[in-house]
Amino acid sequence: MTFRGMRQSLLNTFTEIYIFNLHGNSKKKEVAPDGSKDENVFDIQQGVTISIFIKEAGKTSHAKVHYADLWGKREGKYLVLAETDINLTKWNELEPTSPHYLFVPQDINLLSEYEKGWKITDISPINSTGIVTARDGFVIGLEQASVQKRLEIFLDKKLGDTEVQNQLSLSENYMWRVTEARKQLMAINDWESFFKRILYRPFDYRSIYYHPSVVWRTRSNVMRHMMAGNNIGLYTNREVNGEFHHILCSRDIINDCTVSLQTKERTYIFPLYLYPVEGEMQLDKGNRRPNFNSEFIKVFSEKLGLKFIEDGKGDLQETFGPEDIFNYAYAVFHSPDYRSRYVEFLRRDFPRLPLTSDKVLFKLLAEKGATLVSLHLMESPLLNNLITKYEVKGDHTVDKVNYDEKTQRVSINKTQCFEGVPPEVWNFHIGGYPVCEKWLKDRKGRKLTIDDIAHYQEIVVALKETIRLMQEIDEAIESHGGWPVAFD
Repeated sequence: MTFRGMRQSLLNTFTEIYIFNLHGNSKKKEVAPDGSKDENVFDIQQGVTISIFIKEAGKTSHAKVHYADLWGKREGKYLVLAETDINLTKWNELEPTSPHYLFVPQDINLLSEYEKGWKITDISPINSTGIVTARDGFVIGLEQASVQKRLEIFLDKKLGDTEVQNQLSLSENYMWRVTEARKQLMAINDWESFFKRILYRPFDYRSIYYHPSVVWRTRSNVMRHMMAGNNIGLYTNREVNGEFHHILCSRDIINDCTVSLQTKERTYIFPLYLYPVEGEMQLDKGNRRPNFNSEFIKVFSEKLGLKFIEDGKGDLQETFGPEDIFNYAYAVFHSPDYRSRYVEFLRRDFPRLPLTSDKVLFKLLAEKGATLVSLHLMESPLLNNLITKYEVKGDHTVDKVNYDEKTQRVSINKTQCFEGVPPEVWNFHIGGYPVCEKWLKDRKGRKLTIDDIAHYQEIVVALKETIRLMQEIDEAIESHGGWPVAFD
């Protein structure tokens, strides 16, 4: 049963429900409404709630839901809990509504405004979660050579199955056996052709051996569109634990933790274009089609007064294309005001895209979005404008990653560092990851190559430019009426 189904069942089962929210969720970085510190009543990261469910015999009415908050330090919460009871607590009565039946307060007017937007799954119907290998350490590596070395051991006919399993530290289960997987791979003549590039974490490209004999869930029905030709995917999450910054793009396939590794935060992929399978009829308009709901295109086209073209970009005077929509959406989802205005709704379901009827604003946001996309694809000429320096004396081994805000230095060992990393860049998150820290820590014990060093410096530029563009996106929306006027 889903959480929303469970909540609906509780409403139908009980007559009174009391929710006393003690907060203290360190994962969400909760603070009290007045900005003061909020602490958990236990030594855990997850927030705590006291829930009381009352069932009165003979009553069949829909449950009344009562809600209250308790913020502050742990000792203060203990005192309140010791000195009050259900009758002394100041409750607010909630009216949980479909489809989520939430047991927390929500701004009904803001919810109505938000739900005018199109949910991304309704815009792009072909989507899925990312790949799940069940054995990342075997089939994924920082470079193809390391994965290939493991595969050569796996396919070595001189070695027995048990020896291969021990050498490669492979775990078996009822769904996967080393013996059967080896047989499948040995029967392939071109086994080397299954090496692919994967976006493993933000800006972290790796090599994967993408074959169903060793990858548990290939998601091939969706991933094939990313490998069939020139394409781009939008990556996001259905649920988030804290603030929403769970948007990324790439031309590569992904796994289900690319944007976040936190509980519930599975990464989904939405390809922009769909390619025909072998033997499928080729359409006159080309060998690919946009992954857009036809009703969405009809509504947006009428709203903008522009004709939709099936591929590429339009002139934004009379026409608009799939890539214009992608770039527009990418800009909107990076708007800080969008993220803060709809923060509660973005936590519990896929993001919704508000549609503007203002051609000028659409063009402006599409242009800002295009620049963002280019940066995040690591294809922008702006990446050449490095803002950091790297101390080259040393062996370039990532030992201990440390950031000094005063000097703006990111140290990787005792003698070497990247100098000139602004605090806002160092603290910038994509999904569940602090990008600058995560990328380096995932390379602990590794000697950075010249390409690694250059790539990290480009990441810093990409994030600095992202922060600038996010501000410009908000300014553009504000200059066209702000929220929600700009999207009426």
